[in-house]
Amino acid sequence: MDIKPKNIINAPNVGHYMSLDEISPSAIAEELGNRLKQARLNANMTQVEVAELAGVTRKSVLNAEKGKTQLEVLIAIMIALKLTQQLNNFLPVVEISPIQLAKLQGQKRQRASRLRPTIEPESPEW
Repeated sequence: MDIKPKNIINAPNVGHYMSLDEISPSAIAEELGNRLKQARLNANMTQVEVAELAGVTRKSVLNAEKGKTQLEVLIAIMIALKLTQQLNNFLPVVEISPIQLAKLQGQKRQRASRLRPTIEPESPEW
């Protein structure tokens, strides 16, 4: 049995395993499409059946399985395949840190702050 870390995928076009950090967004999307297709096949469902349950066209399911889809279509297909629990693994809920909560004094953070440039002290020109 081939066991690999969760952030490693088999990159068929490259011929070996790669970290998700090392590949392009389109390659990751293609991998997600492959996994979606495998989930559909494991559920013994056709693209038409999934499309009907998801309220999308068969072509939308086909495109999602190629990694070329909109987020709402992907979610609709995941609902049809009963995979929505996987979303917590995919993008877990992130709680605000106690330090940030103290800084905000109970207010909810609305946006990220810019990184401030560090000002290095000038060295005397002697």
